[in-house]
Amino acid sequence: MASTMKVHEYQARALLAEAGVPVPQSSVVESVDDAVAAFNKIGGRAVVKAQVFAGGRGKAGFVKLCDNTDQVRQAADFMLSNRMVSVQTGAEGIEVKKLLVASAVDIESEYYVAVVMDRAKRCPVVMVSTEGGVEIEVVAKEKPDAIVKCWLHPHMGLLNFQCAQLVTKLGFTDKAQAKAAAKVIRGLVDIFLKYDCALAEINPLVRTTDGEVLAIDAKMNFDDNATFRHKKLQEMFDPTEENANELRAKEFDLSYIALDGSIGCLVNGAGLAMATMDLIKLHGGEPANFLDVGGSVTTEAAIEAFRIILSDEKVNGVLVNIFGGIAKCDTIAEALIAAAQEIGFKIPVVVRLEGTNVERARELLEAAKIPQLIPAEDLTDAAKKVCAKVA
Repeated sequence: MASTMKVHEYQARALLAEAGVPVPQSSVVESVDDAVAAFNKIGGRAVVKAQVFAGGRGKAGFVKLCDNTDQVRQAADFMLSNRMVSVQTGAEGIEVKKLLVASAVDIESEYYVAVVMDRAKRCPVVMVSTEGGVEIEVVAKEKPDAIVKCWLHPHMGLLNFQCAQLVTKLGFTDKAQAKAAAKVIRGLVDIFLKYDCALAEINPLVRTTDGEVLAIDAKMNFDDNATFRHKKLQEMFDPTEENANELRAKEFDLSYIALDGSIGCLVNGAGLAMATMDLIKLHGGEPANFLDVGGSVTTEAAIEAFRIILSDEKVNGVLVNIFGGIAKCDTIAEALIAAAQEIGFKIPVVVRLEGTNVERARELLEAAKIPQLIPAEDLTDAAKKVCAKVA
């Protein structure tokens, strides 16, 4: 399962500016006094925006247009003193540690511009729309014809005629504005290709009442597997915004992604992990995580995998599904027994093992006589048993 690295809006703005895309003047701050100072530096109306990895900031009250220092002080104090709760954060919300104070602009028109990987066609696609400032998923559902797509050539990238077509579709007729819009699109494509993006999005791109074309909000995600090539991205990484268990998993070369269910999964192989989650769903359960321990997992890594799974309070049961190849079944069995003795299993752990040294593994599990370890004959049997245990 692929994962991505996210950056904050202020960091995405910096990458846009580096690529020649015009963005309003702004400062990132961490205190109320610094927010006021940033507002005074801008010298006019400003927008105060919480910097978190979640959408719905405006509806949650964490984006405020301010005309004076009192409004800035109130907005900054509110955002830094309260957790942001939106449809994307869950009821627990997210702590806000940084704010962006940006120069406000008078908007005449809003647009949407993005570059994303089209996995069906196996190449990046540029998407533009005159329906900017709203969630693109809503536009795709309600006004699909409002989204124009242009696929990039795998070697030549965005061609001149394609860029011209996209600018025309956005409705830019003024020569200077059309040139500015083309520069924005090209800059976004350059960022996407240069930094191995999974998503590079400007929403909205605006035309101001005095004719400027500006990017006033941006979102960028990067392929985790490529960040080692980009020192700049490594410096932008913010561990405080990441799931702590996912960071722990990376230290042991485990692929872990937290989900919302109650059944933990420990599997070797991404495809097998996906199939395991599908079968849990099929039999009425909800997976709590994707966890691929890999083909050459060690006992230490397997024990850490259990620690990570069991640290999730939502987990009421675990399904272990191992097909022994490079990672032999008896190695996994020894790890299971060691984890049970070291951590202590208080919830059912259903175990399906198959492959190299499977008979030896079954003998080890049986001899350990740990009641929480429940053997399964096959994957379907394992899914049924773990779903029944947590029902």
